[in-house]
Amino acid sequence: MNYSAISHEATGRDAICLSPGRFLVRLRSAKGDLESVTLHWQDKYMPLRFFDSRRQAPMRLCAADAVSDYWEAEIEFNVICLRYWFELLDGEGKTAYLSCDRFVDSEPDDINEMYDLPQALREEGRFMTPEWAENAIVYQVFPARFAASKPVSDKKWYKAPITSKDEIGGDLPGLCEKLGHIKDLGADILYLTPIFKANTTHKYDTVDYYQIDPSFGTEEDLINLVDRAHGLGLRVILDGVFNHTSTEFFAFEDVKKNGEKSKYLDWYYVEGFPVRSGWGVKPNYLTFGYYGGMPKLNQGNPETARYFIDVALYWMRRANIDGWRLDVADEIGHKFWKDFRSAIRAEFPDALLVGEVWHYAPDFLGGDEWDSIMNYQFYRAVTGAVSGAEAPSRIANDLNRLRGRLHPKVQPLLWNLLGSHDTPRLLHVCGGDKRRMKLAIAIQMLLPGSPFIYYGDEYGMDGGKDPDCRRGMLWDENRQDKDMYAWYRELIRVRKACPELLSRFAELSADDERGLLIMRGGDFTAYFNMRDCDISVPEKGGRDMMTGKSFSGALEPFGVCILEGEKK
Repeated sequence: MNYSAISHEATGRDAICLSPGRFLVRLRSAKGDLESVTLHWQDKYMPLRFFDSRRQAPMRLCAADAVSDYWEAEIEFNVICLRYWFELLDGEGKTAYLSCDRFVDSEPDDINEMYDLPQALREEGRFMTPEWAENAIVYQVFPARFAASKPVSDKKWYKAPITSKDEIGGDLPGLCEKLGHIKDLGADILYLTPIFKANTTHKYDTVDYYQIDPSFGTEEDLINLVDRAHGLGLRVILDGVFNHTSTEFFAFEDVKKNGEKSKYLDWYYVEGFPVRSGWGVKPNYLTFGYYGGMPKLNQGNPETARYFIDVALYWMRRANIDGWRLDVADEIGHKFWKDFRSAIRAEFPDALLVGEVWHYAPDFLGGDEWDSIMNYQFYRAVTGAVSGAEAPSRIANDLNRLRGRLHPKVQPLLWNLLGSHDTPRLLHVCGGDKRRMKLAIAIQMLLPGSPFIYYGDEYGMDGGKDPDCRRGMLWDENRQDKDMYAWYRELIRVRKACPELLSRFAELSADDERGLLIMRGGDFTAYFNMRDCDISVPEKGGRDMMTGKSFSGALEPFGVCILEGEKK
């Protein structure tokens, strides 16, 4: 038995309150090491001579990655405090017991040597997320390039490649006119990159957080957009850039003017005076990515934090938006995000808060900061596999690791992206091979979480790395890939018809030798052929939900099938 690989934390990370009286207990072990795990528990305060409260339940192997197995058990109880321990059986028949971070050779009977689970404490700290966001489909718009309310020539709108300097006229009224397209596609959430006043097309260097950028329209245009979106059943998420500002933001302007005497000095991290930056020169103040035009904010300063929390609340009150995507969120301190969440949720308990982070970040996802993240681990795993750079097991390993480690409330809210304004277009990553692109979309749409569609992908838009991935949306029907659009629509239909596939208990595995990714959930099994050749699978019969016909067992190159019903 590999004792060093067995882990459990008696905290809200591994002993989780799902709802009052219902709890999830987790344990991790080395891959393939344990045959079974049994959870034992009893009331801490009730003496056994008065009432025997001892119970036990087998734990379920819920996920496995390349190195670890993840075990779970859901239990129900109503006590002041629970005490529990684990019975472990390995493949060689050896039994051990894990109790209060100690391995022992016999069943523990001392209540003080068992793990502790105070019921009220866990219930009070329960991770509350907006139910409307679970497994919702997110559609990202880059407003400067999505739709224009005024005429724009094709030469200007469809320029390719495009640069960061190109202004082609996208605005909020134009976007408002195209909301029907987003709704008809099947999206549930509209996410806009920054719309506040800035001097760039991307708007991530905000000059004024209380003003809509004049190139996009007015505050009334935003209010009208949100109202129209809500009328169609779409939620609206804005981009909150609270890590940094423009150098023309009023507080940094004051720092530049008054130096050490500036009353906003503590709003930033200034290392010397006068402040300086420029191409090839490291700024003498902290920035986003050493870019001098984006000085980093000190959100550890209460005055700074209060200002930006007020900004977020202002737009939620004024425009009735549904939440925030939080830019460079992992480079801002935990205290700010705890205060931010507390302030937002006090007034808007159903708001969605999604952090931008490109790595595994469970410390932000404990229930008191963000609800979810932009899931770049998903992006790297899926695009790596469909492009041929990685084996199918990369997908199963990476996603099973997330499922085994992240809080279960996060799983259905993960923004599972295949591209964004910060990455090359999916078609570009797939080398222009639309079969590979379709395969990636199928994996995205049929897995739990929130599929994230970057505008234009539904029409097969191409584009290289930033800024070329931010081309003008394909509104000319002669430029649209209608077959790709139909593929999106069909997969969204299947997704919404099969809630079992979206369960967090869906099983994901891979067969690298045969080039297969396999997903099972409820009465459904999905097969994904990750190779450029025909392959067969052993299961035949059952209705293929992609074709409506009985499945023959053959999968074409980069093909997908979804089997429904009992297999023969």
